[in-house]
Amino acid sequence: MEAIDVTVRYENPRTGVTTLALDGFSVDVQPGEFLCLVGPSGCGKTTFLHCLDGLLPVTGGRILLDGRPIVRPGRDRAMVFQSPSLLPWRTVLRNVTYGLELQGLPRRDAVPRALEMIRLVGLSGFERYHPAELSGGMLQRVNLARALVMDAEVILLDEPFAALDAQTREFMQAELMRIWQETRRTAVFITHQINEAIYLADRVVVLSARPGRVKSILPVTFPRPRDLRVKRTVPFLELEDRIWALIEEEARLAYRGMPHV
Repeated sequence: MEAIDVTVRYENPRTGVTTLALDGFSVDVQPGEFLCLVGPSGCGKTTFLHCLDGLLPVTGGRILLDGRPIVRPGRDRAMVFQSPSLLPWRTVLRNVTYGLELQGLPRRDAVPRALEMIRLVGLSGFERYHPAELSGGMLQRVNLARALVMDAEVILLDEPFAALDAQTREFMQAELMRIWQETRRTAVFITHQINEAIYLADRVVVLSARPGRVKSILPVTFPRPRDLRVKRTVPFLELEDRIWALIEEEARLAYRGMPHV
């Protein structure tokens, strides 16, 4: 997957104000890579992810997947949103099979695939539970299984752990790492938490303040599989400080450019 000089402008229909969200944004994602994007608030991270999924058209430039331009959502991409947005009247199993049903896959074929993904995310035994009976971390596991079952080439994750408490978030990071190492799907992950990005990623892309551009791309060379204890090592903390300094620089520039009363 490759983004080439991507520009995105959008207009607020109520105010008529046009916002330049991304400007000349270019980055490549290698097959099987786990890429994380971080940056100041409002820098266009989620906008870019929506462009990758085909939910938002680009104003300029191109986004290619296997050489084909992305212009709409497709089966080769699956999105994991911040909110699980599960159907409350469906069980875990039937939430995971939902996308396959929409594609017309017979139930006899959909159910075994869904059960395998439920096993992969560690929810075997909860197939008949409803969303109201699950914890926040379990809901996000279902959300992830629902994306993985589609067998998409690329998984897009928009701050999927943002609403979780700190302890659950750490545990889910480790679980996502385990799942990714088993599937090796290409993944693009958006987060505000720098140590989450470093722990998960092969490379961390730091965005500038709006309009979003690539400020820096930093490789993460800690060997896999990674234990959560790597976050407390000196090299990890040094990389975290380096990324924070890049983001802080952009945030200060953005603040100085804001109107003050």
